[in-house]
Amino acid sequence: MSESSLRVVWVYPDLLSTYGDRGNALVVERRARQRHLNVTRIDVRSDQAVPTSGDIYLIGGGEDRPQRLAAERLRNDSGLIRASENGAIIFGVCAGFQIMGHEFVNDLGEREPGLGLLDVWTTRGEGARCVGDVLADVNPRLGLPQLTGFENHQGVTHLGQGVQPMATVVAGRGNGTGDGTEGAWRDTVFGTYLHGPVLARNPAVADMLIKLALDVNALPPADTTWYDALRAERIAATTRPA
Repeated sequence: MSESSLRVVWVYPDLLSTYGDRGNALVVERRARQRHLNVTRIDVRSDQAVPTSGDIYLIGGGEDRPQRLAAERLRNDSGLIRASENGAIIFGVCAGFQIMGHEFVNDLGEREPGLGLLDVWTTRGEGARCVGDVLADVNPRLGLPQLTGFENHQGVTHLGQGVQPMATVVAGRGNGTGDGTEGAWRDTVFGTYLHGPVLARNPAVADMLIKLALDVNALPPADTTWYDALRAERIAATTRPA
């Protein structure tokens, strides 16, 4: 890939795009264009093959049945797995995060195989759903500012030895395990429960994905006025006493 081009793949918008998660693709595209990069965004519906030549793959959240259908089709297609093997950047949210693990509980109450791109597995929580705004301190190795987002899930995602948590919650439930972890990451594969859309609330994460795809340590500066205002508003709302 040349330094002037970027292929962003939005996976299954017809199945996995709740809470405005399509905005993640729009933000990555926008942040790249602000740096005068030539960006091609590819929206891949569930009846289409997932290309293996993308640079950044984004997967959103979805309800239980669409999540099961998406997992089945991604396993049968194998394009996303091969893209990961080729070193592509993959970022999944909520249902997309669960699908990237070893297994999750589907709408039939059965254990559904995932793609095995992350060493995580998801069970169904017995208590109240994890719902509300989240603040989380990012894993220091990622060098990112505090995360802000919105969670709404019943899943409890357990992390294996092959991954690290993406962040530690300050407010909210995160992975739902009670240990404060939020999300997971390994090399160029990332998962989180945060909607918002999460990349609009956290443009530094979008920039990190672009840097990884371009294999550069820094990007030219870009206007963050709108993003900063959104971040400040949501962080203030989350930290305001009830």
